[in-house]
Amino acid sequence: MTLIDTRTPEPKRLISGATGEWEVIVGLEVHAQVTSNSKLFSGASTSFGSEPNSNVSLVDAAMPGMLPVINIECVRQAVRTGLGLKAQINLKSVFDRKNYFYPDLPQGYQISQFKQPIVGEGVVTVSVGPDSKGQFEDIEVGVERLHLEQDAGKSMHDQHPTMSYVDLNRSGVALMEIVSKPDIRSSDEARAYLTKLRTIVRYLGTCDGNMDEGSMRADVNVSVRRPGEPFGTRCEIKNVNSIRFVGQAIEYEARRQIAIIEDGGTIDQETRLFDPVKGETRSMRSKEEAHDYRYFPDPDLLPLEFDQAFVDDLVQHLPELPDDKKARFMADFGLSEYNASVLIAEALEADYFEKVLEAAQSEGVNVSEPQGVGHTVAHGISNMIVNELFGALRGANLGIDRSPISPSQLASIVILMRKGTISSKIAKDLFEIVWNEGGDPKVLVEERGLKQVTDTGAIEKAVDEVIAANPDKVEQAQAKPALAGWFVGQVMKATGGKANPQAVNELVKAKLGIE
Repeated sequence: MTLIDTRTPEPKRLISGATGEWEVIVGLEVHAQVTSNSKLFSGASTSFGSEPNSNVSLVDAAMPGMLPVINIECVRQAVRTGLGLKAQINLKSVFDRKNYFYPDLPQGYQISQFKQPIVGEGVVTVSVGPDSKGQFEDIEVGVERLHLEQDAGKSMHDQHPTMSYVDLNRSGVALMEIVSKPDIRSSDEARAYLTKLRTIVRYLGTCDGNMDEGSMRADVNVSVRRPGEPFGTRCEIKNVNSIRFVGQAIEYEARRQIAIIEDGGTIDQETRLFDPVKGETRSMRSKEEAHDYRYFPDPDLLPLEFDQAFVDDLVQHLPELPDDKKARFMADFGLSEYNASVLIAEALEADYFEKVLEAAQSEGVNVSEPQGVGHTVAHGISNMIVNELFGALRGANLGIDRSPISPSQLASIVILMRKGTISSKIAKDLFEIVWNEGGDPKVLVEERGLKQVTDTGAIEKAVDEVIAANPDKVEQAQAKPALAGWFVGQVMKATGGKANPQAVNELVKAKLGIE
C-alpha cells in the first residue's frame, strides 16, 4: 500500500492517551467475491453451501498439465466495479504468481495482480454521521487499486482429532481486492467506508456483500502517530468478516499501539488476528513485504488486454449508483439527507420507496407537492418507511423483500393521513393493523371507525370538558402558554386520537385566551 498523507488532523477524531493526543491511520484491503457462475480460471461452480470438494475442476486441483483460462465475466465485473469507484480502468493488465504457502491452494502459489492491476486509482465518498444536530460530514477515501485474484480453499481443523481436512470449493473463486489509501481516521469512518463499498458492489451486482458467508471480508491496516508526524509502523489485522468487528478491531488495536509507544516500546510490523469474543487482536506472524512473495508474471497467462469500446459498453449499462440516487431523492422529492442516506443503503429498499411513490402517483397524488411546513408528500412517505416500516422489519428480523406491507398499502396509509382522513396517531395504529392482519387501508378505516374527527362541535365539546376538569392547569397555561400542549394531549387522548390535531390546538388556545 502506498502511504501518502492526504488529510489534515481533525481534533474530534483524535484519541487521548496518557501523554497527549494521537491520530489513528487506517487503510482497508477488502476482498470481494466476484458474482459469477464459475471461477476465475476454470468452469467449476461458485455456488455457496455445496458439499465439500464438489465444486472442483482439474485446474482448481492443480492437476499436471492443466492450464488456467480467464473468465471474461469476471473481467467485466471488475471493470464495472472500477467504474462504480470512479477509478481509472487499465486497458492492459498482467496476472502474476504470488509465491506464498497456502495449505489449501494446491498450486503452491496464488494467481494475482501486482504492478499492473486491472483498475487503478479511484475514490469513494463517505458520509459520516449524523451528529447530534442531524448533520453528515462527507469525506473522500481514495482507492489505490483494484486487482483480480483467485481465492484459496478452506482448511477445517474441527473434523478430526489429529488431522485437518481441506475443502477446495473456494479454491480458484474470483476475488476483487480493493485497496484503499490510508485516508481513514477513525473506526466510524472505516465502518462507513466499508458499508458504502458494500452498497456500491451490491447496486452493481458485482458482489453480494454477504460477509457472513465470506464473500466479503477485510484486512485492516492500523497505525498511530502524533498529529502532524510521519506515519507510524502499521499492523495488519487479517480477514475481519463483519463491519462491526472492523470498528472494534481498530479501536482495540489503536489503543494497544498507543499504550506500547507511551510505555517506551516500539511497534513491530506484523499480521494480527481479531478475536471477536474477547474483543482484542493477537499476533499471528511477522508481516511479509512484496519482495517476500517473489511476484513474477504468470507464464501460463497472456497479458489481459481490451479496448475502450469494451469499457464504454459497460458504462452504458451501469445502474444508477447510490450517490446519484441519494442526490435525486433529495432534489426531486425533498427528502432530508438522513432519510435519503438510509433509503439508498440497500438497492431493494430504495426500490421499495420508489414503488410507494409510483402507487401514490397512480392515485393522482403529486409526491413532490409540499405537505406541511417545508415537507413534501414523498418526505412523509420516507418518514413512514424509515421510522415505522424499517423499525418493524428489524423487530421481526425480516428483509424488505418479505415486508407484510406492500408499497400500495403503505402509500394508501400516507395518502389517508395527507387528506386528513386519519390523524398521524391513527396512521400508526392503521400501520399496525395492516402489518398484522393485512387488508385495504381505506376499507379498514371505514369498517373500524378510524376516521379523524373534524367536526368542530364535537372537538369543542371535548376541549370544554378537559378545561372544566382542570382549572388549576388553566391558570398555569395562561401564565405559561407553552403548557397549552398538555390540554391538546388530553383532548387527543379523550377522542382516541381521532380529533384533528390542528383544530384541537386552535380551539384550546382560543378557549384559554392565549396566543
